[in-house]
Amino acid sequence: MIPPAFDYVRPASVEEAVRSLAEAGEEAKVLAGGQSLLPLLRLRLAFPELVVDVGRVAELRGVREDGDTLVIGALTTHHDVLRDPLVRRHAGLLAAATATVADPAVRHRGTLGGSLAHADPAGDLPAVALALDAELVAAGPGGRRTIPARDFFVDYLQSALAPDELLVEIRVPKADGWGFHYEKFHRVAQAWAIVGVAALVRRDGGRVTEARIGLTGMGATPLRAAAAEAALTGAGDAQTVTRAAEAAAEGTRPTRDTSASPEYREHLARVLTRRAVLAATGMG
Repeated sequence: MIPPAFDYVRPASVEEAVRSLAEAGEEAKVLAGGQSLLPLLRLRLAFPELVVDVGRVAELRGVREDGDTLVIGALTTHHDVLRDPLVRRHAGLLAAATATVADPAVRHRGTLGGSLAHADPAGDLPAVALALDAELVAAGPGGRRTIPARDFFVDYLQSALAPDELLVEIRVPKADGWGFHYEKFHRVAQAWAIVGVAALVRRDGGRVTEARIGLTGMGATPLRAAAAEAALTGAGDAQTVTRAAEAAAEGTRPTRDTSASPEYREHLARVLTRRAVLAATGMG
């Protein structure tokens, strides 16, 4: 299908991009890697009057350290994220989950910032951002502001970004010494996850001292499995992990669609949480 007509600009800086967004208001869409927006345009599910292509804004790419934090440019591709030595050393969960996104072609074009800004609860990386306690930095006409991942995802395909704001970077606290694993279930290779679990676990003396569990596909936004996280504290064996994982679906509101019923998603959340935590702790 042919996309609807729209105006197109290709700014060379963040400031220029923000000006374009501010002038167009809610009628503008940002184009980064295009892996989310272009299908919507072709299916005529999005009707922007202006597309702001930020692909030439070099400052939005790359990974750097800032003390105990990794700063990842929003335009950094999935391919570059999963291959970056800083990400692999200090945020292994992000690298592991990114390696499961779609296929190599999509990973070479799609961007971390684009995936998060799209705010699809079936996407792999929003749940990972929650588990990592990441922060997202947005630039707007009034300057820059930092949004915790827990406040960034507002509703289905809706984020806390204002129409005149551009996501510029993602700040990820280093998770050195934490065990991690991303486990997801999908019907066919490269398809969206029906449910996914991002597990980040810290242990001391063979027992879990802290656990963070991000859930994909369990509501209108990515979620943290707070009850399971609490139940995992002190866990030192596989049986305790299994019991804690039974609480993974508490407080979630999974939807019914052609892929799964809410009850099946709840079952998957429990099973996948058990698998992910056992893998993250090395108990499995």
